[in-house]
Amino acid sequence: MSSTPAFTSALPRVRLSERDCDLDDFRALVERTTDPAGYPHASAVERNVLVYDAGRLTAADRDGVREELVHALTAGPGIVVVRGAFPDPEVVDRATAVFEALIAAQRVSGAGAGDHFAPPGANDRVWNALEKAALHDPDAFAAYYANDVLALVAEAWLGPGYQVTSQVNVVNPGGAAQTAHRDYHLGFLSAEAAAAYPAHVHRLSPVLTLQGAVAHCDMPVESGPTMYLPYSQTYEPGYLAWRLPAFQAYFDAHHVQLPLAKGDAAFFNPALFHAAGTNRSADVRRMANLLQISSAFGRAMETVDREAVVNAVYPVLLERRAEGAGAARLENVVAVCAEGYPFPTNLDRDPPVDGMAPPSQADLVRRALREEWAPDRLRAELRAGAARRES
Repeated sequence: MSSTPAFTSALPRVRLSERDCDLDDFRALVERTTDPAGYPHASAVERNVLVYDAGRLTAADRDGVREELVHALTAGPGIVVVRGAFPDPEVVDRATAVFEALIAAQRVSGAGAGDHFAPPGANDRVWNALEKAALHDPDAFAAYYANDVLALVAEAWLGPGYQVTSQVNVVNPGGAAQTAHRDYHLGFLSAEAAAAYPAHVHRLSPVLTLQGAVAHCDMPVESGPTMYLPYSQTYEPGYLAWRLPAFQAYFDAHHVQLPLAKGDAAFFNPALFHAAGTNRSADVRRMANLLQISSAFGRAMETVDREAVVNAVYPVLLERRAEGAGAARLENVVAVCAEGYPFPTNLDRDPPVDGMAPPSQADLVRRALREEWAPDRLRAELRAGAARRES
């Protein structure tokens, strides 16, 4: 089976821009029907989404299942739902109790967990729930994450050595829907920032992470389970298209939603157009454990103390700037010595600013150069920023 995303031209493009975003091309990719014959391990196809039974999935030939899952997430609908993925309700309920305790403690402390797509306080969000849950109740944590389905799907998509992070999200009755979007990595950047990356990086980004959501309560459609647009992950310029009004309108008219029962899980390609739905129920506090699972390869080969490097080089940059050095040459040095990516971080203390990401270390250095900070001021700001990123 081919795992290469479909392209909208004969040859892969080197650069992408919003001019490459064509709704007719997009429609040609997403307006297709999922053929169950291509997915022999699936139990059903519901609204173009592949649905698997957990017991049948984990009992089947592991190599065949992994191949099928990769095809489903890449060239197929881009999403799989696993019924009964967490089959023991007691295990789920224990984890739910831990999450509720974390939310209660967060409220008492006055800490407001910001959100990427909703105003702070509209819902309940727990950042870094993985670490917090492990420290709060390690026994419940071990029982929960011993899950076979999670391990199977994560290894199928990412291979061994993957890294799991978790954010608990509770959408209260009346909670409004998100707008359609793609996810981390490129999906968290502005359109301008995403366009700065070459097209092959747009093709790479989806295979660096896997998105998952575990239902911690029954989620009828009126409670607003996640909306998906099957096959939208195959659209190459999608990281630039999802913000465009025509694509947003198309998503609004053609997305699908599947109800979930407690213990069900959905896993999807991060490039799939998706959005949390509006909770129109009267009494369902829709709780999901949102899993972001990352490739082992998303890291550098060497450990570099970039804070120390910046502190050493910054006085030289100030001198070069005073001598009239061009901005491009200064930026070249900043790109080498400073961390240009804001993640991973502690989103409780280092929340998103003016978008979905906090400022990076390199952003701080650029600001310092613009405003001609003294080296001691930058040193203090870098140390404070490092402290904010600690868990």
